Amino acid sequence: MGLVQRIRFCLREEISCSLMHRRCYSSKIDWKKLRPMILERIKNRAGCYPLKSMIPVANDVLKAREILVEGVSALLNVVPVKACKCCPEVYIGKVGHKIKTCYGFKRIIKDREHRWVNGTLSDILVPVEAFHLQTMFQSTIKHEQRFDFDRVPAVIELCSQAGADIPETLYNQHSVPNGIQDLNRQLEPEAQLQLAGQRLHGYDDGYDEQVALVGQRTLEAWERVRLGVQKLLLVYAAKVCEHCSEVHIGPSGHKARFCGVFKHEGWRGSHWWKKAGVDDLVHPKVVWHRRPQDPPVLEDGGREFYGHAPAVVELCMQAGARVPKKYFTMMKLQGLAPTAGHRQEANRVP
Repeated sequence: MGLVQRIRFCLREEISCSLMHRRCYSSKIDWKKLRPMILERIKNRAGCYPLKSMIPVANDVLKAREILVEGVSALLNVVPVKACKCCPEVYIGKVGHKIKTCYGFKRIIKDREHRWVNGTLSDILVPVEAFHLQTMFQSTIKHEQRFDFDRVPAVIELCSQAGADIPETLYNQHSVPNGIQDLNRQLEPEAQLQLAGQRLHGYDDGYDEQVALVGQRTLEAWERVRLGVQKLLLVYAAKVCEHCSEVHIGPSGHKARFCGVFKHEGWRGSHWWKKAGVDDLVHPKVVWHRRPQDPPVLEDGGREFYGHAPAVVELCMQAGARVPKKYFTMMKLQGLAPTAGHRQEANRVP
């Protein structure tokens, strides 16, 4: 191909591209007239929801969540739980560990030992709340409207938008009171008298079997909740802020400005939304796991050897439940124990 032919070919290609550009991007569309049509289509899309095939999944998540809350509330009377007074750290055991991971209330200090107090239900099941919407595709909540909407657990709001039948009393139920009555609800009537008489006098084999049964049911409910929420998130949208733990159930996030990271900015704390996952709605609350080869009290020098586990899994395991194999790697069950040299490092004065 000669030089003249190449120039003609390039000019022909350039002319065709320019015509294509004009054909695609120079259309005389009045977007002001098209905008109401788009909004009307979005509004009519709400008629397709909720999907009938996902309603049983939402109802199963609600039932599993109720069993989970009651089970954890009951196991707290049997298995000791410790929570740090200065940070969100939690440990399942009679005595808290000595790992220096406390950073205080405002993250000013670091590498300090924790100050342990008795843990509660909220330390195991971290409350995650969201705005309760009347319809899935309603208008975006503005900052001035933040007090006009109720705050409900995010899982309940997700199930509500998925079409589950939720009573009004459940919207205001954020926790279940601790008590041995919750444990009795899940046991057979013959075991209730046995539990009432033995709670203050020690435990026997029958009691241990009943506690292990409650722990197994609670662990199964935990897995059902997470699996059900994962299925619902494939169909229904949920948002989480990139810089804080705020969650919004819906196709677009709200405009309430209370993100703590941006209080010094001119826009007064607007959230930066991204797609939410299962861990954002059902927080795993990972805690340290003490293995049989570890010392009775976990020391700071062996932190590289210790394993981890979600708080609910660790609580149910210490109650006698069988842990699924998918947690074995995280718990480092076959890992080595800390050596004597690592233990001595924890006692050295910096």
